[in-house]
Amino acid sequence: MNVREIFDTMDYGPAPEDASEAIAWLDRHKRTFGQYINGQWTKPARSFASKNPANGEILAKISQASAKDVDKAVDAARKAQKAWAKDAKARARVLYALARLVQKQSRLFATLETLDNGKPIRESRDIDIPLVARHFYYHAGMAQLMDEELPGCEALGVCGQIIPWNFPLLMLAWKIAPALAMGNTVVLKPAEYTSLTALLFADLAREAGVPPGVLNIVTGDGRTGEAIVTHPDIDKIAFTGSTSVGRKIRAQTAGFAKKLTLELGGKSPYIVFDDADIDSAIEGLVDAIWFNQGQVCCAGSRLLVQEGIADAFYTTLKARMDKLRIGEPLDKCIDVGAIVDPVQLDAITALVASSVGDIYHAATPLPDTGCYYPPTLITGMSTADKLMQEEVFGPVLVATTFRTPSEAIELANNTRYGLAATVWTENVNLALDIAPKLAAGVVWINATNLFDAAAGFGGVRESGFGREGGWEGLQAYTKAKDNAPKLSKIAPMEAPAKAHVADLDRTAKLYVGGKQSRPDGGYSRAVWSAKGKLLGHAGLANRKDLRNAVEAMNAAKSWSNTTGHLRAQILYYLGENLSARGNEFASRINEMTGKRGGRAEIDASIDRLFTWAAWADKYDGAAKGVPLRGIALAMNEPVGKIAAFASDDAPLLGLISVMAPAMAMGNRITVVASEPFPLAATDFYQVLDTSDVPGGVVNILTGSHTELAPQLGGHMDINAVWSFSGSDLSAVIEREAAGNLKRTWVNNGKGRDWSNVDASAFLTASTEVKTIWVPYGE
Repeated sequence: MNVREIFDTMDYGPAPEDASEAIAWLDRHKRTFGQYINGQWTKPARSFASKNPANGEILAKISQASAKDVDKAVDAARKAQKAWAKDAKARARVLYALARLVQKQSRLFATLETLDNGKPIRESRDIDIPLVARHFYYHAGMAQLMDEELPGCEALGVCGQIIPWNFPLLMLAWKIAPALAMGNTVVLKPAEYTSLTALLFADLAREAGVPPGVLNIVTGDGRTGEAIVTHPDIDKIAFTGSTSVGRKIRAQTAGFAKKLTLELGGKSPYIVFDDADIDSAIEGLVDAIWFNQGQVCCAGSRLLVQEGIADAFYTTLKARMDKLRIGEPLDKCIDVGAIVDPVQLDAITALVASSVGDIYHAATPLPDTGCYYPPTLITGMSTADKLMQEEVFGPVLVATTFRTPSEAIELANNTRYGLAATVWTENVNLALDIAPKLAAGVVWINATNLFDAAAGFGGVRESGFGREGGWEGLQAYTKAKDNAPKLSKIAPMEAPAKAHVADLDRTAKLYVGGKQSRPDGGYSRAVWSAKGKLLGHAGLANRKDLRNAVEAMNAAKSWSNTTGHLRAQILYYLGENLSARGNEFASRINEMTGKRGGRAEIDASIDRLFTWAAWADKYDGAAKGVPLRGIALAMNEPVGKIAAFASDDAPLLGLISVMAPAMAMGNRITVVASEPFPLAATDFYQVLDTSDVPGGVVNILTGSHTELAPQLGGHMDINAVWSFSGSDLSAVIEREAAGNLKRTWVNNGKGRDWSNVDASAFLTASTEVKTIWVPYGE
């Protein structure tokens, strides 16, 4: 086709990107790569092919890392870490240099990314690479500010990072930039299909002054990833990928005291109300689902459109689909590129073939060779159909309708995922009403796929936990400077040879839904004083009692919608009522423990209630400084339903220290009381009853921590489990939590100084950060 014919037909002519520089870089390495360890390339070993998905051409041979390679990389990272962590300002300069290096080689990175991944060059060039540079610039600033703004924090140590193939270089930046900024060293595994830009980054990192051992890149398949996950000398695992693999990683790391962040799959709703700007909503939808061939974890793959406009919307959408250009990704005129690999193409094809809905493929030609799949719309399915629930990870959109805003919310949340959501409406009141009600870590209003280093990104439910970006993202790469004592198990007082029973029998029940109830199992345990006096009996809760407590928390869901002011009043009232009975509680604690610290514990407990009352209406969100005309709001939302094991050594203070922050932030909580000294908790029921605490907001169980740990950890309707128990329950809780990927906070065999409030840690554990993007203007 010549220029005149192009003007006559108004078709787009070819505009190929020159790939010669990327090919030359591959040729300089003889198209064969070893591992990048301790600032040097290793000798290439047993390898696999990295192919161009657009035509099947082999681009290079990539070495399969062995367990020994991973050992060497971790050892190099460990040796380099202390020196790297010493000087935050020096780290800032290196990260700045990395940002500049990415900009100086932006065309090379973009071209190589498109060759390796199959995404259109326009996306690599205009979206991915600028965002990569932005992340290194932003985190250079974080390193510069660390000593002043995070004085109580330090690096974790060695971080193992595993990234996916859909955004190879951008995911590298998301992981490496905050890790290095905070003083950690890194062992990173890129995806098997798309390792080349990570290797290019490693090759050029020396020019930015990255010291040997600080950055290590090991390549390979899932075996390499598993070697990183299970390595005993890695302090942190960061993984982006499928939910199924994330679940395995959660189980494999259980009990090893590794910090873990998981950014997993999604089935994100794209909600269009009948007052939306339809043309804008459709253009946004093109970006939401056909950007990067739909191979995006937060892709808007579930279209929910209001019933009154559905037919017109579908008609316009199909016409827009037919105009999408599919073909050679290096052509600047192409909208949709190649699927990353034949394996992924086969998976998409099989899933669509199994659909029971009405399938519409875009009426646009596909190239004769390469991994291509047409943009696809499927309508006419029920919400229970497989493709309405399962992630396709391809250019496939499923759609259904709704009538009312409440139905839209119900449909949007009808999934096990919770990564992102999009809302289109011209009614700002409606948009800001809907956004907090969506189970998602990110919500876009009248926009989609907005990302920035300053705004946290991450999910809830089975989309994982942890955030990447912003101040909240740094929590995943830092720890508090502390010297926690070793955990010591406290045994209950044994029954004396000669019992002293002086008072009327007192049998403490469980506290569930604002009422005292007998344990389902019908068992109780005698509680003795240090002097052999029978103090009473405490019930032994079982999984049925836990189930009742969860049902009570569900019934109390309105607590999460109350104001911080109201929650503060109730917490103050709890402190007031506990103070009125302080001497009684102090005496009970002294009798149980055989010590004289009861009065001090009561005073600390009252102070703790007042502290969390103070925090209830003061833990602010933030407006992020993102580079667009709009705002990104980081809102602190309650986690939901929390189950916690209170400490053994502080019978009342330990319970209040976990109960109060959870309440203050709008959560409902079930606490398993101190195992050896449970009666302080059972006496506290009466304070709860007289302090206007709604039934179900706080539930208290007594019994064996060891027996209840797998039940709490594995319960599918609990959002988080905390353990400060005197028994080290960390491994069993984390392993069982893999079932629904709930958040966990465990003590890993370490004790805790309960005289320290540690507000930052409890605020973080009690909340989820939801980022709401609100662009404005014409």
